[in-house]
Amino acid sequence: MSDQVREIEGQRVLVCASEGGPVLTDRDASDLVQLGFDHQAHWLAIPVERLGPDFFNLSTRIAGEVIQKLVNYRFKLAVVGDVSRFVAGSNALRDFVVESNRGQHVWFVEDLAALEVRWGSA
Repeated sequence: MSDQVREIEGQRVLVCASEGGPVLTDRDASDLVQLGFDHQAHWLAIPVERLGPDFFNLSTRIAGEVIQKLVNYRFKLAVVGDVSRFVAGSNALRDFVVESNRGQHVWFVEDLAALEVRWGSA
């Protein structure tokens, strides 16, 4: 599957393919920003598989750098997929996921169907 643009609950979402290049640095986030602009997206839905393990290790600050870059350019982020293996090993990450899901800019969802449900209740 390649990247796709979808309209979900009135939101223009760039659904990134799981086979694409990994998001390992804030430079990779810059590439995502460009893709978002190219597709006139409001949200970027990035599969867990595209995020390197350091993204889920908060002490590396990769997640913060990537998220900050996206938010600075007014994109919202949905991390799509099962993060339970990462959350199980880190209370800090678990808290980060919970707090992110309370907000409006970064959500962690199991799949695209869960994202649609989330918008329906937001």
